[in-house]
Amino acid sequence: MGIDLPVIWAIIIFFGVFMYVVMDGFDLGIGMLFPFVPDRHDRDVMMNTVAPVWDGNETWLVLGGAGLLAAFPLAYSIILSGLYLPLIFMLLGLIFRGVAFEFRFKALEHERHVWDKAFIGGSVTAAFFQGVALGAFLQGIPVNGRVYAGGPLDWLAPFPLLSGVGVMIAYTLLGSTWLIMKTEGDLQQRMIHVARPFSLMLLGAIAVVSVWTPLTHPEVAARWFSFPNLVYFAPVPLLVGVGIFWLLRSLKGAPHRSPFVAALGLIFLGYTGMAISIWPNIVPPYITIWTASSPPQSQGFALVGTLFILPFILGYTVWSYYVFRGKVRVGEGYH
Repeated sequence: MGIDLPVIWAIIIFFGVFMYVVMDGFDLGIGMLFPFVPDRHDRDVMMNTVAPVWDGNETWLVLGGAGLLAAFPLAYSIILSGLYLPLIFMLLGLIFRGVAFEFRFKALEHERHVWDKAFIGGSVTAAFFQGVALGAFLQGIPVNGRVYAGGPLDWLAPFPLLSGVGVMIAYTLLGSTWLIMKTEGDLQQRMIHVARPFSLMLLGAIAVVSVWTPLTHPEVAARWFSFPNLVYFAPVPLLVGVGIFWLLRSLKGAPHRSPFVAALGLIFLGYTGMAISIWPNIVPPYITIWTASSPPQSQGFALVGTLFILPFILGYTVWSYYVFRGKVRVGEGYH
């Protein structure tokens, strides 16, 4: 029995995109939390919690996109054709966020509010359009033969827009729990108060998506509710309930790492549920990973380089977070 290269590549892309969602998620969440924290020094601390690592988080997005192009070029051409506008808006948001990150610390006092607004706007835009792109992808991309058959505004529909809001909620929750772990005092207490309602909002968003998707896609309903899949996949929604309970309970007393770990678990479960719903399609609803694959020689050649470089990416990511572990206090950090 030979190696199923499309499955290996699907796992690599799944992993790369998940790492991006987690690492850039709490980064974007910090930007969306700025309106809840008006004090300039607290905002400095918030940004300094991610200052040493934020620009390395996009490495995982590059890995996912490059892997899609190398391993599934048909999917790459169709997905990008269908999602050009939301992806462009997402990139513009990331650019504004990155520029504001650098300029804010160097701006004069009376100019800093401009870069605060750019940081907020860039974070909101990037998070929202990531969710829109995800929702449009899950909704299904119209294809005629091997080319995109839809229009430039097909993503402008209720489900993608709802997904955009859902991703904003998820990232804001990640950001608040990250700050609970990385800060102390009044700022930490403020984040605890923010995390509670956003936990319930995330549960509501997961519930709406979980009901909407099978109701509008019979193949997804068959995947989840046919026997024996119903038994195999039942732990996913049950673990979501456990995760929400754990998260809310961990916010009591003097929380530290537990809320962030619980939030990561919820994001992983939501991501896993999405993968279960669309597998083995890489362009829902009909193009599978095998149909969209590049030649085995191309996938094998690219896989050698990817397996070589992936440990280095993981290594410097883990090392950077280890070096900059611990609490961040006023006056410490980026200058």
